[in-house]
Amino acid sequence: MPEARRSPMKIAVLGAGSWGTTLAVLLASKGHEVLLWAHRPEFARALEAERENKRYLKGVMFPPSLHVVEGLHDVVREAEIVVTAVPSQALRQTAEAFADVSLEGKIIVNVAKGIELKTGKRMSQVLLETLPGLTPSQVAALYGPSHAEEVAHEQPTTVVACSCSEETARRVQDAFHTRLFRVYVNTDLIGVEIAGSVKNIIAIAAGRSDGLGFGDHAKAAIITRGLAEISRLSAKLGADPVTMSGLSGIGDLVVTCLSRHSRNRYVGEQIGKGRKLEEVISEMNMVAEGVLTCRAVVELSAGLGLDMPITRAVYEMLFEGKPAQQAILELMAREPKAENY
Repeated sequence: MPEARRSPMKIAVLGAGSWGTTLAVLLASKGHEVLLWAHRPEFARALEAERENKRYLKGVMFPPSLHVVEGLHDVVREAEIVVTAVPSQALRQTAEAFADVSLEGKIIVNVAKGIELKTGKRMSQVLLETLPGLTPSQVAALYGPSHAEEVAHEQPTTVVACSCSEETARRVQDAFHTRLFRVYVNTDLIGVEIAGSVKNIIAIAAGRSDGLGFGDHAKAAIITRGLAEISRLSAKLGADPVTMSGLSGIGDLVVTCLSRHSRNRYVGEQIGKGRKLEEVISEMNMVAEGVLTCRAVVELSAGLGLDMPITRAVYEMLFEGKPAQQAILELMAREPKAENY
């Protein structure tokens, strides 16, 4: 992914999973100095020695300007931009670990998609609540239809850099944009975060449909009515409805519901085939964010008095043992309604 860069930056990427590693490679290939932090010291040492993430991204070699490090404080202290690429439910704990580092002048770019359990908070809210002195204008999200497997192998990809500060969003755009990784700007952080997180739940429902052997009509219905649920929740929280038609909305929803790379779709598919959630999760070496986000969103929507039947059906299938086919048939048997309500 080599590309000329007018002003190289020092960028920290926290989290050496498939997505964190992919973004670190992309940024380093663009000419930035990248410090990739791995949670486990022994894993960090192996990555630096082998110059490849054989566990999560085999075959993608590290550019010379990418270095894997163990010291979280030093990484954050030195960076101009800090990318948080840890699982959503681990974000608070990770942020707390560097909360004593001054963040003046820095931008925090979160790429994890999820809603925090118990609090129902979006990832930007978790960061602002956890990191003293951090202001909303310093926080951004990089979301959109993007799987590590395709980005790492230079497949054309479009995403959105979002912050309540347009200037911050544009700085993130400038840092990440390449000839094959096209970055748009958005300032609706609520809409982008909600859409990018809840779509993982809908992808589990889409996978469940695949596992049951249902056809294209069922998949189209799940995607469309899933978008309606995402739209209701985001609107209730104050988002711009137009965001739902963008990259973090319908774009990310479609790719996550259809792609063979989608971990959330895979979880739903396996459960649709009759397997237990615990069995499916135990054999995966990466996180399916939609599982715990589903629990968080059910609690959040109940508190807001919102109707999210697909999300509720996924919750019952994942956590209450309801058979996948029964969950689908009960959705179909609900009282008829107007399309927009």
